[in-house]
Amino acid sequence: MDKGFFDLFVVPEKTKAGYSFADTPVRISFQEAKVAVYGVPLDATTSFGRGTARGPEAIRLTSARQIETFVLDEKADVYELSSIFDLGDLKMPPKNKGAKTMFAYLDRTIPQVVSTLRENGKIPVMLGGEHTLSYYQLKVLAGEEPFVIHFDAHRDMKAEYEGMKMCHTTPFYHLLEYIPGKDLVQIGIRQTDREENDTAIKNGVTTFDAWQVHDDLDKVADFLAKKTAGRNIYISFDIDAYDLPYVPCTGTPEPYGLDPFQVLRLIKAVHPSARLIGMDMVEVGLKNDDYREGALATQTLLRILARKYAR
Repeated sequence: MDKGFFDLFVVPEKTKAGYSFADTPVRISFQEAKVAVYGVPLDATTSFGRGTARGPEAIRLTSARQIETFVLDEKADVYELSSIFDLGDLKMPPKNKGAKTMFAYLDRTIPQVVSTLRENGKIPVMLGGEHTLSYYQLKVLAGEEPFVIHFDAHRDMKAEYEGMKMCHTTPFYHLLEYIPGKDLVQIGIRQTDREENDTAIKNGVTTFDAWQVHDDLDKVADFLAKKTAGRNIYISFDIDAYDLPYVPCTGTPEPYGLDPFQVLRLIKAVHPSARLIGMDMVEVGLKNDDYREGALATQTLLRILARKYAR
């Protein structure tokens, strides 16, 4: 393996958080790990509230200092179930270089990272950062034909937004070039425009909006169990899938969202024969020392990584 690979990252202890994800006393090597966590502190195109660049910091700090890695509902420590190595944060170009330069860099670097991790048998887990990042990771993994589970308040399926073809509202429009619509489900949607809605319908994307989740959670769970059996899967989790009171720092919170127990039910509904090949946790913010989003993102990650499909 190219030693220069690790030079792409700021090691966890030198990130703003100062800790690795979960900071367990028993460390494992990169070679031993099944899951490789890395952060991308990006806040380049957010169009309302800002702060996504602090997402990796919020997740690492709460996971290390506040939250125990013993997953109570699984009666096991996550590190007994899934071996995790934190690479740190991807080194980023200076902010004054602009979004175009930033995205050109990410388009080169993230595919390099993801390809290297998969060649070494690792599951890439990206901590964002704005949702644009999902595009760069998922288009590389498209060759493994995953079924994509997208939790979000928004479709993120605009062709362009405010003159930008690539931004936090457009990744899933562009991913339809690589991922067939029949292999994409969007869960928790409650804000979209007509054009996005038409794009989803035209491409055969399955949608369970937040009202459907509230009214018939069993139907959504049954769908996930059937569609993921024996499949490679990818989970893209925008923290604003959760209802507005749970996410005080994210840039575009929406009412009528999901609650943690509903999300947990759906995480556990994914068939145990599925194989997680990657995931992202994005749009997490941190403002005024409010770590609620970091805590919620961490607890969601721990419960995904504890599942059989992530081992």
